[in-house]
Amino acid sequence: MNHTASAIVVLEDGTTFTGHSFGAEGETFGEAVFSTGMSGYQETLTDPSYDRQVVIATAPHIGNTGWNDEDDESSRIWVAGYIVRDPSPRPSSWRAKRSLDDALTAQGIVGISGIDTRALTRHLRDHGAMRVGISTIDLDPGSLLAKVRATPKMTGADLAGEVSAEQPYVVEAVDGKRFTVAVVDLGIKAMTPALLAGRGIEAHVFPADASFDQVAAIQPDGVFFSNGPGDPGTAAGPVALLQQVLGAKIPYFGICFGHQLFGRALGFETYKLKYGHRGINQPVKDLGTGIVEITAHNHGFAVDAPVGHDVITAYGQARVSHIDLNDQVVEGLELRRDGRLVGFSVQYHPEAAAGPHDAAYLFDRFAQMMADAAHGGRPITAPTTPGE
Repeated sequence: MNHTASAIVVLEDGTTFTGHSFGAEGETFGEAVFSTGMSGYQETLTDPSYDRQVVIATAPHIGNTGWNDEDDESSRIWVAGYIVRDPSPRPSSWRAKRSLDDALTAQGIVGISGIDTRALTRHLRDHGAMRVGISTIDLDPGSLLAKVRATPKMTGADLAGEVSAEQPYVVEAVDGKRFTVAVVDLGIKAMTPALLAGRGIEAHVFPADASFDQVAAIQPDGVFFSNGPGDPGTAAGPVALLQQVLGAKIPYFGICFGHQLFGRALGFETYKLKYGHRGINQPVKDLGTGIVEITAHNHGFAVDAPVGHDVITAYGQARVSHIDLNDQVVEGLELRRDGRLVGFSVQYHPEAAAGPHDAAYLFDRFAQMMADAAHGGRPITAPTTPGE
């Protein structure tokens, strides 16, 4: 950690903070977002959903547990940059293999420390998420601001293809296979197929550009769409695939980006939130049971769907199943046909690592839905018309 090297961070509205280099030296740009998690920074930094985002840690002391070889959620760090207030000078965990600073430096992730992250977070809450730059080589705020304003915005960004697997692969079920599921990787975290496998589900993971023929070829008992980065309004290919899945009456479960695409496949619109939800402490209410769950979030877009009544779609009756208690944003959707649950999604992360685990039961719900569908029987063939 180079406490002597200066660094600056400049938001697209010109707001500037000066601090110290943290991680790699250099220059980076992205969308400034804040995460409210008190722990789990390793999982956050390796979450592909953070592609092209500069993450601000609202917890003041970061890096205490260092970096280990077990908790990565993907093969690399995906954040565009990292902003912290007070980095730990040394890790204190028996599992640590290196410091957070060492991990950032090794992977070329530019960061900044020693700034007032509370003031920066309050600014984003007041004015909304915006583009940002961090630099240790260009310390002229005006010069860096011009570069920030020349970078693309998150609205309209098609990023799933950047983070998705290049080739299909299979994660075997644990203790015997009960179901076969086609998993569309839009930026999947490693914990997701692990939790599916633990429920007897053999996960066939496909790239984001998978076709219906590829999915149907494995005769799946269900289809799962993962989390991922970018604007759901750009994901025309995955939405078309999902509409074919729903038309073929294959059970569906989606999380995060997969929830947003479920909404679009059902005919709802999506929109950009002012500053999004990110962290592991977001309260969500299940409208069916009244139960409140503490959940992990990472999203800057949301589904625009009516709360409180069903909507007739080409694929069945859709309804909002969950809402965020902080701002009433739609956090879950359900699709029913002839009274039976045939598809559902949640905006948050039930696979949550490093927690919380209130929503882990949703994987069991997916397994039960597939069991119900298998009992009732349904073909896995492409429909000729939507909803057939």
